[in-house]
Amino acid sequence: MNIKQAIEKRILEKIEPDEKLVTKEFSESDYDIESSERAFEDEDFKWCIVKCYYSMFHSARAVLFKLGFKERRHFAINVVLEDLNNKGKLETVYINDFRAAVSAREDADYHYSYSKESAQYLLDIRRIQQ
Repeated sequence: MNIKQAIEKRILEKIEPDEKLVTKEFSESDYDIESSERAFEDEDFKWCIVKCYYSMFHSARAVLFKLGFKERRHFAINVVLEDLNNKGKLETVYINDFRAAVSAREDADYHYSYSKESAQYLLDIRRIQQ
């Protein structure tokens, strides 16, 4: 799926770029990564994984707001990231990291499958991205 198709299917909306929303999303991302680190220290690995994902989600969402898009489904973020990658504006590693976070969060939330190792992996990814 590309951006045009995502807009047509109404999972992505074109908006005016909004610096206030960009700042808000980056602030939320910082909050979530700090929360994920505390969860890891408390050995709450499920919550660590969930918060790592949301930290990445909010950072990616900030990029969308900067570009003038708003997602209606989390999947739309991946569409925009892939478009940026195809245009040479985003390295593939960031898409792979985002997908890993999506998968780990879904496993933790919906399949009750999580571990210290997967939590550590996502924390490591997130620290590199900052």
